Amino acid sequence: MANGRKTGPKKRRTRRHMIADLAVNHVERCVLRCGYTLHRIVHDYGLDAAITTYSTNGEIENGVIWLQIKATDHVKRRKKDATANVRVQRKDLVYWSGELYPVILVLYDALADEAFWLHIQEELVGGRLFELARTGATVTMQIPESQRVGEPAIREFRRLKSQFLEVP
Repeated sequence: MANGRKTGPKKRRTRRHMIADLAVNHVERCVLRCGYTLHRIVHDYGLDAAITTYSTNGEIENGVIWLQIKATDHVKRRKKDATANVRVQRKDLVYWSGELYPVILVLYDALADEAFWLHIQEELVGGRLFELARTGATVTMQIPESQRVGEPAIREFRRLKSQFLEVP
């Protein structure tokens, strides 16, 4: 007992907590460099953050870009097709597929300090969601390693969002 207080084990900040924060920081830095803002979602029900974009003269733009950010020290890569594998819950895919604005899945490789992205709605086009629905509670998604998160990727997310805003 120190100072009349009980001592014992305390909660710990784990490596998992640290790399999760590093992953969001990695994406947020790219977002800020583009002149946009990233909003972290406190109560996470399958989405971790949202990006708000602004015009070249600083006016806020309609719509939002949703992000699900995953982090790991051990990215599973497929050399055959140069992809990084990430497991996601099937129920999250169902939720994301119904979003009106783009949902971007980000996989952060903490050891290499790099991240890859995948546009979920585009990936699930053509009945792929129904195909994945038969695979079980989790699904392995392949993210092309060429799709690195950086300022060009953030601008691409903005372009994807603008497509969602176009009225047919």
